[in-house]
Amino acid sequence: MGAVVLVHGIWNEEPDLSPEDAARHKAADAARRLRQGLAAAHLTHLAVPPLVMAYYAHQLADRTRPEQAQSGDEATLDDLTPEQAAEALEWLRAAGAREPDDSQAAALAPLRWTLGRLVAQRTPDAPPGARQRLTELLSRIVVATVRDLDSYTSRPGRRALVRGTVATAVRDSGARVVVAHSLGSVVAYETLHAHPDIELDLLLTLGSPLGLPAMLRKLDPEPVAGRGARPPGVRNWINIADLGDLVAIPPRLGEAFEVDRHDTTDIGLFDPHTLGGYLASGLTAAALAPYLDGSRS
Repeated sequence: MGAVVLVHGIWNEEPDLSPEDAARHKAADAARRLRQGLAAAHLTHLAVPPLVMAYYAHQLADRTRPEQAQSGDEATLDDLTPEQAAEALEWLRAAGAREPDDSQAAALAPLRWTLGRLVAQRTPDAPPGARQRLTELLSRIVVATVRDLDSYTSRPGRRALVRGTVATAVRDSGARVVVAHSLGSVVAYETLHAHPDIELDLLLTLGSPLGLPAMLRKLDPEPVAGRGARPPGVRNWINIADLGDLVAIPPRLGEAFEVDRHDTTDIGLFDPHTLGGYLASGLTAAALAPYLDGSRS
């Protein structure tokens, strides 16, 4: 059975493990979640393929600034630079959030207020306590994603290292399928352009921010007239977005890419943006099914 390469997103640094051990640990966890997805899709006759994690989180970590830990647990909206906060606010606008008027902006931070309003819009029947927990969770996702995107796109040396890691994982494993989540979808997209000799039967992007206007401006290669070029070696491209995923804005990537199929799913209110949540979805398993062996592992 052919291997499948996974390209992770935010919140994946394992500082206590070597990169090799971290990759194995995350691949094993992904296999468990994909097995759940196959069960959810009633595809238990299919085997979970060998999974190879293209682990790059350590290459984005800034060891001189421990407060920027990729776990995002301690990061808050107040930690963003003005430029990062402006990008986060643009992101929330794209998600449909209403912004404060002038009088509210004078008393409240616009970014924090807008995020709170977005949660209220999306969860009108949720109790206040649940809304508060969701607001805190989404704020950490916002901070971690904006920071990691900035670390990746603004540092050419890091960008090259990360893309090299992904290319090596695909070549060494002989994989014809790549599953890329969150920031990993940006990394995979750029890697496949930088290494056009890599040929894939399937690129499956999950919870991707590729279509976000702020992201389009930073892509390499840059989109032309608002359209991003399809990686030359990709035969099929499927994109899946959870309806509650604030990173996957817009869910259909703004129609800016030649994607063969867009699907949406509903993973759950408090698991809106994790690779495991997407892999455990029957929709993800069904997208992978044509590329998996028919024997049970």
